[in-house]
Amino acid sequence: MPTAPMDDTVEAGKDLAVPEADPVVDEDDIDDLLDEDDIDEDGTELLDDPVAGEHTLVDDEPAPLDDIEDGSDDEESVADESDDDTDVEGSASAEDLLVDDEDDVATDDADPDVVDSDPAAADLIDPDPVEADAPATGIAAVTDIVSSVMAEDGPASDAALALRGVTKVFGQTRAVDGIDLTVPAGTFYGLVGPNGAGKTTTLSMIAGLLRPDRGEISVNGVDAVTDAVRAKSMMGVLPDRLRTFDRLTGRQLLYYYGVLRGLSPSVVESRTADLARAFDLTDALGRVVSDYSVGMSKKVMLAGALIHSPRVLVLDEPFESVDPVSSSVILDILGTYVDHGGTVILSSHGMDLVERVCSRVAVIVAGQVLAEGTIDEVRGELTLEQRFVELAGGLSDVEGLEWLHTFSD
Repeated sequence: MPTAPMDDTVEAGKDLAVPEADPVVDEDDIDDLLDEDDIDEDGTELLDDPVAGEHTLVDDEPAPLDDIEDGSDDEESVADESDDDTDVEGSASAEDLLVDDEDDVATDDADPDVVDSDPAAADLIDPDPVEADAPATGIAAVTDIVSSVMAEDGPASDAALALRGVTKVFGQTRAVDGIDLTVPAGTFYGLVGPNGAGKTTTLSMIAGLLRPDRGEISVNGVDAVTDAVRAKSMMGVLPDRLRTFDRLTGRQLLYYYGVLRGLSPSVVESRTADLARAFDLTDALGRVVSDYSVGMSKKVMLAGALIHSPRVLVLDEPFESVDPVSSSVILDILGTYVDHGGTVILSSHGMDLVERVCSRVAVIVAGQVLAEGTIDEVRGELTLEQRFVELAGGLSDVEGLEWLHTFSD
């Protein structure tokens, strides 16, 4: 087989040669380029952060604690800006939770162990937090700041929740069909109905987990669709069959909930201890949530829904799989919460429970409200369960099971 002459091969290789490198840039030129491109001298890129509204450091590795203790100019500027936004008790107002170009950098991923060992790290997360001199403990601490939170958010609306013509359709199924509801502030409100009636879908739209196809939802006068962030900041939510970060310990999970809601680490630590005592979870805080029983998991997630002391609690089957003793404790906590101006809306299949603790109730069947009012107004001369069965159209006579009246042996 003939081969190409060597000269031709060399000439062909010239076409594939890598272009010559640019001339070496001197040190002054490098400094100029760094300034133009917002690059720090150590190679760290400075990006315009749409959340922070300032330059943000982007690096492959977190800064060592020594650097945090020394304090860089960028860290000090972030701390100075966040000083003005610190709220009483370390809790965030609704405006603080809005994410826009003027908000400060959030530091939700702080490690409680690092914060405990390094006070400077805590200052970086929430510099100079304003805290109460003598915080309440136990059950009282769950509700002692409701009044202050309401004062920060402004006067409460007469209606904690209002739904007007709310509709949700999944394919050919109209899960919620033009629901109208008004939940007065400071009430324990029950939502009951058969399986598949639309209760969970309704609560999910109230909580902002689903968007209604039609209709309006407001939380304390705030539109939950057009101003969703502010509306969500006023609510604590416990969905049914919620999957959570169960590889965290109970303490870490509550820390995550609290910091995510804008509380300072010290406030989260204090409230975690109070909630753990109230829910009898103190000895379980160091264990991963995946090792909890179903009832314990529900209690720690309810504690997470309460930790920022919201105006409204949305609870979907909160007492399912919870033992009677724990249920009694939870009811005491929720009752105290309502007495201090909070609002609870819950769904439950336990008619006796709803009849005992709720001041108002709505019966939903096939996505529509068939009855609404005080417990006495809805049940009339019947028990709530009897009235519910009547409205839901329960069968009075079951046919076709005559074979069950005899035994196989």
